Amino acid sequence: MMNFSTGTAFAILRKTLPFLVFRMIVYFGIAVAYVLVTGTGAGIGWGIGAFGDAEFRAGTTFYGGIIGFALTAGILYFLREYILYIVKAGHIAVMVEYLEGRDIPDGQGQIAYARNIVTERFGEASVLFGLDQLIKGVVKAITGLIQGLMAIMPIPGLQNVMSIVRAYLRVAVGLVDEVILAHNIRTRSENPWASSRDALVLYAQNGKAMLASAAWLTLITWGISLLVFFLMLAPAAAVVYLIPGAWSAGGFVFAILFAWAVKVALIEPFAIACLLQAFFRVTDGQQPNPEWVAKLENASGKFRTLGEKAVTWATGGRTIPNTSAPDPDPA
Repeated sequence: MMNFSTGTAFAILRKTLPFLVFRMIVYFGIAVAYVLVTGTGAGIGWGIGAFGDAEFRAGTTFYGGIIGFALTAGILYFLREYILYIVKAGHIAVMVEYLEGRDIPDGQGQIAYARNIVTERFGEASVLFGLDQLIKGVVKAITGLIQGLMAIMPIPGLQNVMSIVRAYLRVAVGLVDEVILAHNIRTRSENPWASSRDALVLYAQNGKAMLASAAWLTLITWGISLLVFFLMLAPAAAVVYLIPGAWSAGGFVFAILFAWAVKVALIEPFAIACLLQAFFRVTDGQQPNPEWVAKLENASGKFRTLGEKAVTWATGGRTIPNTSAPDPDPA
C-alpha cells in the first residue's frame, strides 16, 4: 500500500522549482568539475608521458586522471556541510512548508526563505551536520541488523537476492535522515536532538507502513535511474573521446557520474516528497512508543548518544557531537 500520492509529489516539485534548478546547478556543477579536473589531470599526465614510450604515456595519463578525480573528491568533502545545510535541508524546509499549507516565495527568494528556516531550527551548519551524522549512524546500525539477520537465515537462494534487498534498504532507510530533518522543521522543535530521536522512534514503530511505501519507491527510482544511466552513456563516451589517451573505462565512470547528478538533483527530491507524505500521514497524532525507544537504545550506541545530546541541548550546553570518534558500542 502506498501512503503517498505521486501527483502531490510532482506538485511539490513544481512549487519548489527554484530549488530544483538550484540542485541541478550544484550537482551538475559537481559532475562537470569531476570531468574537467579529471580531464585536466589526464592531459597533464599525457604531456608528461611524452618523455617516455607509449606504455609510459598510457600510465601517466591514467594516473593523472585518477589524481584529478581524487582532488575533486577531496575538495567536495570539505564542502559537504554547506551542501547539506543550504541545498538538502533548504529544499526539505520548503517541501514541509508546502505540505503544511503555508505560502512559500517563488524565485530566488525561496532559497533565502528556506535558509532562514534551517538557521532558526539548527543554527550553524556544523550542528546540522553533526546531527545528520548521528542519524546516519543509527540508520546504518538498523540496516546492518536487518542485513545480518537475512544473511544467516537458512533460506535457499537468499544470497542471490541480497543485492536487491540492499537496493531496497537504501531507499527504505537511506533517506531517513531527510525525513527526520523534515520532522524537526514541521514540529518547530526547539531541541533538534530530542525531536530527531522522537522521529527515529516514530519511523521504527511505523516500519511496516514506511517499508511498504519504500518498496514502491524502489521500483520507481531504480527504473528511472537505470534509464538515465543508459541515456548518459553516449555523452559520457563523447567526453572520454576528448580526453588525451582515451581512458577506456572513462565512459562508464562518467555515465555513472552524470546519472548520479540527475538522481540527486531530480529523482531524489521526488522520492523525498513521497516519503514525507507517507511519514506525516502514518505518524499523525502519534507519540514515541517507549518499547521502541528501548529497542533502539539496545541496537545503537549512537541512538543513546542522540538522547545524551538532547539533554545537553536542553540544559543549555549546546555541544556538537564528535562523530569522528569511535563508538564504544559499534552497534
